[in-house]
Amino acid sequence: MKHFLLTPFLFLFAVLPSSFSAQPNVIIILADDLGWSDTTLYGTTKYYQTPNVERLAKRGMTFTRAYSASPLCSPTRSAILTGLSPARTGITVPNCHMPQVVLEATVAKKGPPNQKVVQPGPPTRLKTEYRTLAETLHDAGYATGHFGKWHLGPEPYSPLQQGFDVDVPHHPGPGPAGSYVAPWKFADFDADPDVPDQHIEDRMAKEAVAFMEKHRDHPFYMNYWMFSVHAPFDAKKALIEKHRARVNPADPQHSPTYAAMVESMDDAIGTLLDTLDRLKIADNTVIIFSADNGGNMYDKVDGTTPTSNAPLRGGKACLFEGGTRVPGIVVWPGITAAGSRSDALVQSEDYYPTLLEGLALQPAAEQRFDGSSILPALKGTDLPSKAIFQFFPHYTVVPDWLPPAVSVHRDDWKLIRIFHGGEKGAHRHLLFNLKDDLSEKNNLATQKPELVAELDALIETFLKDTHAVVPVVNPAFDPKQYHPELEGKQQPKAKAKAPAKDESDPALQGWKARDCKTIVKGGIVHVTNIGIECFLGFSAGKHSGPSTATFRIKSKPGTSHFDWLANGGKAQHVSFSLKGNDWQEISVTIPASGPLGIVRLYLPMQEQPVEVDWIELRSTEGGKVTRTEF
Repeated sequence: MKHFLLTPFLFLFAVLPSSFSAQPNVIIILADDLGWSDTTLYGTTKYYQTPNVERLAKRGMTFTRAYSASPLCSPTRSAILTGLSPARTGITVPNCHMPQVVLEATVAKKGPPNQKVVQPGPPTRLKTEYRTLAETLHDAGYATGHFGKWHLGPEPYSPLQQGFDVDVPHHPGPGPAGSYVAPWKFADFDADPDVPDQHIEDRMAKEAVAFMEKHRDHPFYMNYWMFSVHAPFDAKKALIEKHRARVNPADPQHSPTYAAMVESMDDAIGTLLDTLDRLKIADNTVIIFSADNGGNMYDKVDGTTPTSNAPLRGGKACLFEGGTRVPGIVVWPGITAAGSRSDALVQSEDYYPTLLEGLALQPAAEQRFDGSSILPALKGTDLPSKAIFQFFPHYTVVPDWLPPAVSVHRDDWKLIRIFHGGEKGAHRHLLFNLKDDLSEKNNLATQKPELVAELDALIETFLKDTHAVVPVVNPAFDPKQYHPELEGKQQPKAKAKAPAKDESDPALQGWKARDCKTIVKGGIVHVTNIGIECFLGFSAGKHSGPSTATFRIKSKPGTSHFDWLANGGKAQHVSFSLKGNDWQEISVTIPASGPLGIVRLYLPMQEQPVEVDWIELRSTEGGKVTRTEF
C-alpha cells in the first residue's frame, strides 16, 4: 500500500477536471549528462550546434538557473518521477542496474581509514510505494509512455510497474546497450533493417512519434529520456567528420565525437517538435526539457574530455555548479511567454507539483513533495525565498570532487556542507556568491559566519525533514592515511591485472560466466547474482555460416538475446523470449555468413536463479554439432 503526506497548499487547487479531453499533453525530454554549456541557450559554446533546442526555447521559457536534483543520473530521475529529494528516497548513486535488490539506505559501522566519514549504502531500486507522476496522470485519464533510459530498476521496478503503459526499449541499464549506432545489444529492440547504421535516438524517436500519433486525440504523458549524450562515446561517422573539420584546439570543447552526439540529440528533439506541429497538437502540449546532471569532465574521447562546463566549476559527480546546473526549458501554451527567460531557482523535484497545480489535478491522500510549484515563475513573477538542496553523501574520484556533502542555494548564495570534514568531527563549509563568482573560486565562509550559520540551519532542517541517511564519523579514520591535498584531484584508474591463469569453472566445459555467479549441480548450471550484462560465453570458431543455437532453460518470463562476435567485429544478435517459471527449450537461428567466433547466451536480469540444462550449437552447412551437457 502507498502512503503519502499532503502538502497543505495543494488543497487550494486540488480539483479534478470535469473533462479529460481539454487537458494538455505532457512531454518531459531528459538528456543524459548534458551540461549547462552543452547547448547554445546560454552563449557558452561556439562548437556545439543545437538549433532544435533553440527552437524549443522560442516556444516557451528558458531558465538560467535550472538544477538537477543530483550530480548523478538515477537520483535525478527518481526526483522527477516522485517530486521527492534523493535525500528522502535514499537513491543517491546510479546503481539501479545492480543485481542485488536493496530498498533502504544504510550506513556501515566503519569505512576506509583514509576517509573521515562512513558514507551511506543507497538503495538499488525506486520503491513502487512512491506515487509517480505517471501514476497520477494515468489515473487522470492520460495514456503514458516511457521512451529511452530508465535506470531505476528492472522488473518488478520497471516503468511498466511505475505507471507507464509503454516502455521502449525496456532496458534497465545505465546507458545504451553496446553502441549508439546499430547493431545494438538491447534484448528486444532492433534497428530498422532498411536503415544501415541507424542511431538509437533516430530509432527511439520513431517509436515516440508512433505513440503521439496513436494518442493525438486524447491526453498523453510521454517521457523521452534520451540515452544521449552518456558514454559510450560514438556517433554517426558523417557527423563526426563534419565536426572534426570545425575543431578549434584552443576551445576546451573540441571533441568531434561528442559534438556529433549532441547533434543527434538535437535532431531527436526536432523530430518530436515536427510531429507536434504536423499533428496540430503543439498548442495543447506542455514540454519540459532538462538534463539529469552536469556534463562529463572525467572520461576521455578523441584524446580529450567529452566536454567542458566552463565557466562553471567541475562537472558530473561533484557538487560544484558544473555538476548540477543544467539546461532548462518549459513550454506551456497559455502560461509561458514565447521566447521568455527566467532567473528563478528551479530543480528536478519541482516539475511534478508544478504540473499538478497547472493541470488542476489532485495529489493522492497524504502525498507530499520536496519540490514546490514554479507556476508563478512560468507566468513571469518571482519565487520569493525559494531554496533548493542537493544531497550527495559519497566519495568520488572525478576532477573537483568533494567528500560527502550537501548543498543549499538561496538567492545568489550557495553553501556546501562537507560532512564532518573539519577539525574534531565538525562540518566544513564552502560559501559562494554565484552572482559575483559563478566559477566558485572564492570561498567566503570565514568572512560571513552568520550567513553560513543561517544557510546551514536550512540544510539541517532539510535533512531532518527528509529523514536523510547521512554520513557519520568514521571510527576507523587514521589521520596518517588521510591526504587532504588529493581532494578535488582526479585519481588515475587502477590498471586491471591480467589473470595469471584461466579461472573458469571446469564444470562449465569451456563456457565462461560473466557478470554473474555459476555453480553446476546435478547436471544443471545454476546462475545467480545476475547483472545487466550477464552471459555464458563460448569459443565457437569451428562453427561457420548459418547455424542454430538451442538450449534448455528455466527462468522468469522475459526477453534476451544470443550474440556472436566474429573476428573481433561488432556483436550481432538474435532475440528470444522466455515464457518463464518452467523448463523451456529455446532455438534461435543465427544468420552468420562466416565463422561464429565467440558466442554469448545473455540471461535476463532477475532476482531468482536461472537454470540451464544444456546448450547445443549446430551448423547448417556441414552439420557440425557442439552439444554441452552440464
